[in-house]
Formats: sequence, structure tokens, C-alpha cells
Amino acid sequence: MSNQVNSMNKGLTVKDLVTTGIFTALLFVFVLVGGVFFATNPVLTFFMPAGGGLLAGPIYLLLIAKVHKRWSLSITGIIMGIIWFVTGMHWAFALGYLIMAIVADFVAGAGQYKSKKLNSLSYILFSLGGTGSYIVFFVDPNGWAQTMLGNGTEQSYIDTMQATANTGILIAMFAAVIITSAISAFVGCKMLKKQFEKAGITA
Repeated sequence: MSNQVNSMNKGLTVKDLVTTGIFTALLFVFVLVGGVFFATNPVLTFFMPAGGGLLAGPIYLLLIAKVHKRWSLSITGIIMGIIWFVTGMHWAFALGYLIMAIVADFVAGAGQYKSKKLNSLSYILFSLGGTGSYIVFFVDPNGWAQTMLGNGTEQSYIDTMQATANTGILIAMFAAVIITSAISAFVGCKMLKKQFEKAGITA
């Protein structure tokens, strides 16, 4: 156990940073592909985080298996947050990924990045980062709308969102993210069994 802890606490090497960068790019693409169908529809957009969480689990878990060191997942969240922000997403979308990636990093780290259960929970928490923008939408719809109008979103899109939004959709959004990311993590664990065994990751 002490060797695992020492390995986790060692600083990230250049190889670790390169690996993190590569997997972050892959993770972003999978999240984007999974969520883009929902994002283009003002009625379904609330389920964009769920769509993004459905595909990226195996990539996320493989990143942990390859690096399994503190701050790798946090760096992933920071990079993704920056990309989301510069591509015109609401600032809370970017902030959500940044915050939840740090939380997810510590959750996975609680098991020295060797627990499938904690790593899977870590992915679910990471995926919840995508709800940041929608939380702000429900808390401050007018402020959210002004920000998105400034980012180029059409008024008709925002009007449809506001007409559709209700407490039921908010609850369904969170439930959908948890369910789809849990499924994705489960599939990832099955797909990456040999990689996990090599990295010493246990149930």
C-alpha cells in the first residue's frame, strides 16, 4: 500500500502530462459527440451533459489507468473548461467541469486511483460538471440569457429553453447524467479489464 501511495504522490512527469493531454483531447471529442445532438435542440439541450457522459467513460478510466497520479484529472478539467469557454459556452459550463474535475480527482485519489468503484464514482462526478451552465440557467435565467446572447446564441433558442424549463426537467437532467455516466463507467470497466489489471486497479 505504501508503494501505491508514494507512486500517487510523485509529481507528474513529462510523459504523464503528454498522456493527460492526449486523453483530454479524446475525452473532449467523445463528450462533444455524445452531447452535440442535444445541444442543438433548445428542448433537449438540458440533456447535453447526459449525452456527453454516455460515451466518454472508457476514455476517462483509461486515463486513470495510464497515469493514476494526483492532478492529472484536475488538469483535464482545466483544459476542457478552457476549451468550452473559448468556443462560446457559458462560463458556468467551463467552471462546472473545472470544479467537478478537481472533486473527481480527490475521490479517485481516495482509493489511490486503484479502486474501480471510486474511479467510476469519480467519472460520474466529473460528468456532472456539464450541468454547471444549466444550474445557472435555473438560478438566474435572465443573467444566463444575457451572457448567451453575447456569445451568439439566438433569442428564439433561449425563449424555447425558458418556456420548456421546469423543476421536473432539472431533476431529470441530474438523474440522466448519473445514469448515463454510470453505464459508461460500467462498460469502461468491462472493456479495460486487462489495462486495469496491469495498473493494479481492483474492484
